[in-house]
Amino acid sequence: MTVTNRLSHLDYPKATAGLRSLASYVNHCGLEKNLIELVLLRVSQINGCAYCIDMHTKDARAAGESEQRLYLLQAWREAPFYSERERAALAWCEAVTRLGEHGVSDELYAQARACFEEEELLNLNMVTVLINAWNRIAIPFRAEPGHYQPAATQQAA
Repeated sequence: MTVTNRLSHLDYPKATAGLRSLASYVNHCGLEKNLIELVLLRVSQINGCAYCIDMHTKDARAAGESEQRLYLLQAWREAPFYSERERAALAWCEAVTRLGEHGVSDELYAQARACFEEEELLNLNMVTVLINAWNRIAIPFRAEPGHYQPAATQQAA
């Protein structure tokens, strides 16, 4: 079976204006850039969004993230390379992405609040909401990975 790109979700600015506005907010919300990129990548891994995995791996590298941390992100619980704050963020984004009938536990909320102020946790949640939305556009419309270049690379070209 040949998988073809059904549409370029980037070609419909009116439809994605709200997400672009949220992305602008997220990019200026005060959370660390590397933390945001780890969350964007981890959620995309959970959802199986090849386009977004490609994009956020490249963006994380461009922002200075190490290859080792990127390679081990799927096994972050077993790897010693992530800070307590990053671990709390990754646990939070996984729980929010995989919301089941019981939601996010009080224990996980308490762990996240130990590392994040209330507004920071809301911002982290918005990062998670944003990438879940983009994944749900890219996956069904088969956005093709491999062509994305980080802004810094595009400017240098």
